[in-house]
Amino acid sequence: MSTTQRILPKGVSETDFDAALSRFREIIGAGSVLTESDQLAPYTKIMMAGDQSDYIPSAALLPTTTEQVQEIVRACNEYKVPIWTISTGKNLGYGSAAPGATGQVMLDLHRMNRILNVDPEVCTALLEPGVTYQQLYDYIKENDLKLWLDPPAPSAIAGPVGNTLDRGVGYTPYGEHFMFQCGMEVVLANGEVIRTGMGGIENSSSWQVFKWGYGPYIDGLFTQSNYGIVTKMGLWLMPEPPAYRPFLIQYQDPEDIEEIVDVLRPLRIAQIIPNAVVIVHTLWDAGTHVMRRDYYDGTDSIPREAIERIKADEGIGEWNVYAALYGTPEQIEVNWKIVEQAFGASGKAKIMYGEEAEKRGGGFEYRSALMKGDMNLQEFGLYNWRGGGGSMWFAPVSQAKGSETRDQTELAQQILGKYGFDYVAEYIVGWRDMHHVIDLLYNRQDPEETQRAHDCFAELIDEFAKRGYGLYRTNTEFMEQVAGTFGDPLREVHRTLKNALDPNGILSPGKSGIRS
Repeated sequence: MSTTQRILPKGVSETDFDAALSRFREIIGAGSVLTESDQLAPYTKIMMAGDQSDYIPSAALLPTTTEQVQEIVRACNEYKVPIWTISTGKNLGYGSAAPGATGQVMLDLHRMNRILNVDPEVCTALLEPGVTYQQLYDYIKENDLKLWLDPPAPSAIAGPVGNTLDRGVGYTPYGEHFMFQCGMEVVLANGEVIRTGMGGIENSSSWQVFKWGYGPYIDGLFTQSNYGIVTKMGLWLMPEPPAYRPFLIQYQDPEDIEEIVDVLRPLRIAQIIPNAVVIVHTLWDAGTHVMRRDYYDGTDSIPREAIERIKADEGIGEWNVYAALYGTPEQIEVNWKIVEQAFGASGKAKIMYGEEAEKRGGGFEYRSALMKGDMNLQEFGLYNWRGGGGSMWFAPVSQAKGSETRDQTELAQQILGKYGFDYVAEYIVGWRDMHHVIDLLYNRQDPEETQRAHDCFAELIDEFAKRGYGLYRTNTEFMEQVAGTFGDPLREVHRTLKNALDPNGILSPGKSGIRS
C-alpha cells in the first residue's frame, strides 16, 4: 500500500503504528498481519446505507490462539491502536466484516476454529469463535451424535459464538441463543484472561453445565458490547427427539396478524409449540426465490395488486406461520389436536403438514430444515429481490400481543411506503416476546436510493421508539442512534463499565454505541 493510500488509526502517529505492526508481526507472524489494499478488500464490503469510505480498516490481524490475542491487546494498549473484533465476519444485514470506523484494525478470529469438546451425555459443546455452524454440524454427523444445533436462517457460513454474542436467534426449541450459552473465556483489554461461570475453578467439570458460578453473573456483559474478547464459549445442544412434525398455517388477510399472535401466544408460553415460531409475510416468503421485477418494475413500493398476484401464483398466504412439534409420536398427536383446535376456531386458517404443506409455494422445505437444526443458504435469495446489494435489518421487539403486532406492521408499512421501499418482513416468536425483522432492501449502486434508505432506517428507529418499541440489534451505521433511544442513564452505566475495563478504549470503539 502506498503512502498516499495509507490509513492510520485515529490519533495514532505513523511511527507508533509502524511500531505496533512490527509488534503484531512478532506475535502472530508477518503472514497473519494484513496491510495491503487487496488483502483488506474483504473487510470493506458493507450492505448498509453508509459511506463505504467510513468503514475501511488500517490493517487486519489473524491470530490462532488465546495467548496471541492477549499479546495483541497488550500491544494495542501500548500504542493506543483500536481493534474491531469479528469471528466469522458473516454478520450480514448488521454490518458484515467491516470495522466500526475507518482506521480501526480488524481482529479477525476466524482461524481460531477448534471444536474443543462435545459431550453427548450432557449435550454441551465448547467452541472457539471461528467455528462455523456447518463445521459443528459436520462434526456431530461424522461422530454419529444424536444432537441438534440451532442455526439462524442464512447460517452455514456464520458461527455460533458470534451469533450468540450478538444475541441472535434460531428456530428450534433452543432458539434464544444466549439462553443456551454456558461459560466463556474472555480476554480483557489489559490482556488478562477470565473464565466466567464455573470456569474460574481449576479443572472444573461443570463449566458448560452451570451458568451462574459464584457471585455476580457477568456473561451478559460480553454480549453486544466491547468489554472483552471472547475466545471460548460453551453451548447447550438439543438432544434429537424421537419424533418431529413441522407444519404450516396460512392466513390470507393483512389484518389476520392480530389473530395469529393472540392464538399463538398461549401455545408458546405453555410450550405446546416449543420452538421459535416465525410468522412470515408474503414478500419475505416469496422473496427468497422470486424476482420483484417479474411482478412490478416501479421504483416505489410494490402495490397491493402485485402482492395478491404473488400469493396466487406461489400458493402462499399474506402471513405464513412455520412451527413444529417435538417429542414422542404420542405427544405430537396430542399437541397437534390442540393446535388444530386453537387455529381452526375462527375458520380463517389453513393448517397443513406433510405432503400438503410441501406442495405450497413458500419456504416450507427450508423452514422445516431449520426447525430441526439443519441449514441452507436459501434466505440469501432475498438479496436478489430488489437487487443492488443493499440490505439492512430493522429489528424492533414487541410483546406477543396481536394489538402490538398489528400496530408495528402498520407503522412499518407506512414509513417504508413513504420512502418507496417494500415491507419484506417476518416475526420471530419467543416465549412472550416477538422480534419483528424487516429487511430493508435497496440498490446501493444508486446514491439517491441509498440516501433514501438511510433516511428511512433513521425514521423507523425514531418513530418506533416514540411508540415504545426498541431494537434488539442493529448495524454499525445506526448503533449510536439506537443506543440513544434507550436513555442517558443506561448509556452512562455502559460508559462507566467501559472506562473501568478498557480505559484506553482499544476494544471495538463504538460497538452498540459504547465509547470510553
